[in-house]
Amino acid sequence: MPKATAKKPTATKVKYRRILLKLSGEVLHAKDGPDCIDPDVLARMADQIKAVRALGVQVGVVIGGGNIFRGLRGQDRGFGRAEGDNMGMLATMINSLALTSALNAAGIPATCLAARAMPAVAELFTFRRTIELLEAGQVVVLGGGSGAPFFTTDSAAALRAAEIGAEVLLKATKVDGIYTADPVKDPTATKFDRLTYSEALARRLKVMDSTAFSLCMDNRIPILVFDFFKPGELLKVVRGQKAGTLVAGD
Repeated sequence: MPKATAKKPTATKVKYRRILLKLSGEVLHAKDGPDCIDPDVLARMADQIKAVRALGVQVGVVIGGGNIFRGLRGQDRGFGRAEGDNMGMLATMINSLALTSALNAAGIPATCLAARAMPAVAELFTFRRTIELLEAGQVVVLGGGSGAPFFTTDSAAALRAAEIGAEVLLKATKVDGIYTADPVKDPTATKFDRLTYSEALARRLKVMDSTAFSLCMDNRIPILVFDFFKPGELLKVVRGQKAGTLVAGD
């Protein structure tokens, strides 16, 4: 496991110095084959993270496990919710280890921390250890969700953002923000440039669950939803340039 002594990148002008990036696990699934993890997608993720880290931005990452197993779907297969969520959290660990490996392969010092004790696999998460690694210049991948069932990885991302003092929660999607409806299915859907937490909760927007929105609202953490797969979009976000949809206070 890499040590927390990595050379810090040179700081430059950015809006956010410490971010929590929430990635979907589902996008890792290979489009043209049975593999649940596509190394090309991992490499593109690593490249985008590398670019913002080079600006001196401290990056924490939470990645879902939907390409392998989703706890909610487990109920349809005869598993109880708690058992299904436990399986889903293990799926996030697989993706977290894969992303950590891809980051290190790209020359980016990265460490995976786990929400539950699994010493043979990853170091146990604590917010103090995470901050120590971030300040040493490492990317920290936070696996295992929240460590408790009945919470999504979106909620886990909001929780971790609050714990590590992230200045923003960046929700990476395949769409360039939040719309009134699914723009893929509804051509009349219109995009929001900005929403308040209250508006997001009242509209029951499905881009994140209500627990995640509430956690960010209570801790005054802005949420920015953007298209992660649009080249250079993550760089625009951390520089404070217009991109995606911002969810923040009134």
